[in-house]
Amino acid sequence: AIAMGIILMAARVFDAFNDPIMGVVVAKTRTKWGKFRPWLFIGTLTNAVILYLMFAAPPKLDGNGLVAYAAVTYILWGVTYTMMDIPYWSMIPAITDPGKERENLSALARSCAGVGSAIPTVLTMIVVPAISGAALAADKLKITDYRIGFKWWALLVAVVFVISEAICVANVKERGDTVVESHGIGEMFHSLVTNDQALAVVITIVLVNSALYITSNLLIYFFTYDIGSESGYALFSAFGGGAQILAMML
Repeated sequence: AIAMGIILMAARVFDAFNDPIMGVVVAKTRTKWGKFRPWLFIGTLTNAVILYLMFAAPPKLDGNGLVAYAAVTYILWGVTYTMMDIPYWSMIPAITDPGKERENLSALARSCAGVGSAIPTVLTMIVVPAISGAALAADKLKITDYRIGFKWWALLVAVVFVISEAICVANVKERGDTVVESHGIGEMFHSLVTNDQALAVVITIVLVNSALYITSNLLIYFFTYDIGSESGYALFSAFGGGAQILAMML
C-alpha cells in the first residue's frame, strides 16, 4: 500500500511537468495530417497497449517485481495518455470557429467525456467478477482470481478506446490556418504564478480533484473491509454513475 501510494503521488507530480512539455511538442508539430491528429492517433495506440499491460502482469511476479512493474507501467500510462489528451482538447480551435460554435462543442465534449468515464466506473466491479467466473458478491474471491477479470476487462476497454479515437481521427479535419503559439515551460509557470486569478483557479482545481480522487479511490476499500462486500461498491457505483449520466444528459 505504501509503495502504491508513492507511485501514484510520483506520477501526479511528474504530470505537472509532462503536460506542459507535451503542449510545447504539439505546438511545434508540422505534418501533412495536421498538428493534432498524429499525436492523437499515436497516443491512443500506445496508451491502449499500456492500459492492457498494466492489468496483465506476469503471474510469476511478486514482491519487488510487482512494485517495479506497477511503477513502470503506470508512469508510461500517464505519459501516453498525455500524448493523446493534450492534442485532443487543444485541437478544438482547429476545427471550429470562435464564439458559440466553439463553446457548444467544448461543452458537448466535456459532457460526453463525463458519461464515458462514468460507464466503466459503474461496470468494472460488476464485469470483473463475472469474467473471473465468480459470483457478484465475490466474498471468497481471491486476489489472484481478480487478475483474470481485470486483464480481459482492460483489453475490452482498450479496444473500445482505440475504435472510438480512430473514428475521431478519421472524421475530424483540421483547418490549415490554425496558429498555435509555442511557449517555454518556464514562461508558462511564470505566467501562472504572476496571475493571481489563474493561480486561484488552479489551486481550486487541485483541491477539488484531490478530494475527488481520495474519496473515489477509498470507496472500494470501504465497501470491501467496512461494509464487507464488494457488491455494495458495484451497486453504489451504478446509482452514482447513473445519476452522473442523467445529469450530463440534462
